[in-house]
Amino acid sequence: MMMKQEQTLSAPIPVYILSGFLGSGKTTLLVKLIEYWKSQNLTTAVVMNELGEVNLDGKLIDQRVPMAELLGGCICCSVRDNLGIELVQLVQNTSPDVVVIEATGVANPIEILDGLADTSLYVTLDVKGIISVVDSIHLLETYRLQKGKTFRLMQEQIRAASILLLNKIDRIEEKDQPELLSLVKEWNEHASVHFTEHCNIDPVLLAEDASCPVNPEREVSASQAQKEHQLHHSHNHVMVYTHYFNCKINSVLFEQWLRELPRDIYRAKGIVHFSDTGSRFLFQYAYREPDFTKLGPEEELKDVGVFIGEHFSKTELIQLLQQLEEESSKIKS
Repeated sequence: MMMKQEQTLSAPIPVYILSGFLGSGKTTLLVKLIEYWKSQNLTTAVVMNELGEVNLDGKLIDQRVPMAELLGGCICCSVRDNLGIELVQLVQNTSPDVVVIEATGVANPIEILDGLADTSLYVTLDVKGIISVVDSIHLLETYRLQKGKTFRLMQEQIRAASILLLNKIDRIEEKDQPELLSLVKEWNEHASVHFTEHCNIDPVLLAEDASCPVNPEREVSASQAQKEHQLHHSHNHVMVYTHYFNCKINSVLFEQWLRELPRDIYRAKGIVHFSDTGSRFLFQYAYREPDFTKLGPEEELKDVGVFIGEHFSKTELIQLLQQLEEESSKIKS
C-alpha cells in the first residue's frame, strides 16, 4: 500500500468507497483499514453517512480520526449535494493521506462516484475502488426469493464493486459456497472476490485489488448517472425510526427483545444503559444477530436506538419499545 510522502497541492488523495447492505460489516472493515494505515504512518479521514439522525457507527472509530458526518439521508440522493462540501472541507482542514467514504447500506455506489466527480473540481482525488461488503447468508436467502427492492439494491452494489468481500462466510454451509460464488461472478465477473469472517483480510490485498480499474461496463458519465437515478433509484421502501430511551433497560429483556424484532427490521443500532449492570453499551443488530460493545464512563451520549428496515410498522415498533421500557422499570436493579 502507500507509504508516507510529502503531499503537494496537486497530489491526488486516494479515496476508497465502502459499500454493502445493512449490517454486512462495513464499519468493522473500516476500523481494520484505519489501523493498518496508521501502522504505515498514514493519516486517514472518513466520510460517514447515516440514514438516521445520529452517527452511532462513528463511535466505533478512533475519535482522533478526522471525520465528516452526513446524517438524515442517503449520500447518493437526499444528502448527495453535501458530499462535495463536506469532503472539500475535510481535505482542506486535515490534509489526509487517504479518504474512506462509508455509505449507508441502501446507497448505490455508482451515484457516489458521480458525486465525487463534482468534488474533483475542488480537490484532486484518486478513486481507488469500490469495496462492497456482502452479508453472505442474507444475499443467498434473498437471491433464492428473488423479489423486492432489497434484492435489486444488493445486485447494484455487487455489480458496481471493484472488490467484493463475501463476509460472514462461516454462516454459509460449505456445500452452498459454490452457488454464492457463481452468483456474484454472474453479476460482476471483473471484481476480485474474497471470502471473509468478521472482515478479516490482509489490507494489502485490498490495496492491490483496488488499484485495478472500476468495472468498465459500469462506468457512467454524470449525465447518465443522473438519468439512472431519476428512472429507478428510490429509497421509499427503506424506513428509519430513531427512538430516545426514557429509562435504563434490563439487559436480559433487551437482548430477548432484539431477537424478537419483526423481520422487516433488518438493522438496529444505538446506545443503551443497562439497569442490571450499571454500564452503557453500543448495540448492533444485523440479520437477527445482536452484538454489544461496552462504552467508557467518559462517553456523554443520549440513550438512543436507530431502526432501519423495509415497510415495517412504526406504530408497532413504538409500542414494543414502550413495553420494553415499562417492563424494565418494574425490575429492581
